[in-house]
Amino acid sequence: MSRALLMVAALAAVHGLTLTGVDATVVATCLAASNSDGRVNYDFCVSELNKHRDSPGADTAGLAKVAANVGLNSAGGAVNEIEALLAAKPPPPDARTSAALRLCERLYYDMELAFAGAYDEINALNYTAGKQMAADADSLVRRCTGGFAQAGLLPPEPVARRGAYAMQIAIVCTAITNLIISP
Repeated sequence: MSRALLMVAALAAVHGLTLTGVDATVVATCLAASNSDGRVNYDFCVSELNKHRDSPGADTAGLAKVAANVGLNSAGGAVNEIEALLAAKPPPPDARTSAALRLCERLYYDMELAFAGAYDEINALNYTAGKQMAADADSLVRRCTGGFAQAGLLPPEPVARRGAYAMQIAIVCTAITNLIISP
């Protein structure tokens, strides 16, 4: 067993993971990402990337694309949930809530495009542009949350949950892409 793989196995054991069912590259990449960017939640990174069918055996660039794909899918789910909130009977309780939800709906559409663009740029080996598009997704989440704050409201639970997830996956994608740019 190589020294690097032994190190990953030891780190995985420290974090309570076994390499059975958890790809060593995911563990190593998430560890490197969390060490390089304190905003990366290591456990979230390993858990979410390891769920994706393209993760086993993927290299760092492949895992950056996985993170972008996961973000894209999550943003699409957020759009669906926001549309359901807007179409609910009875509708949202007031115009401020409706306006904030419509803003978030547009921002999550834009987030889908940002994550899709990040995936495409990383796939084309244009890592700096991919990293920027993932960072743009993080900014869009903050604008959605800010729309509710400006209205003096808290976002509904599905929007808050999707926002926290989107922010973290955008941070993961950005951090992993940054590992490629500046190893």
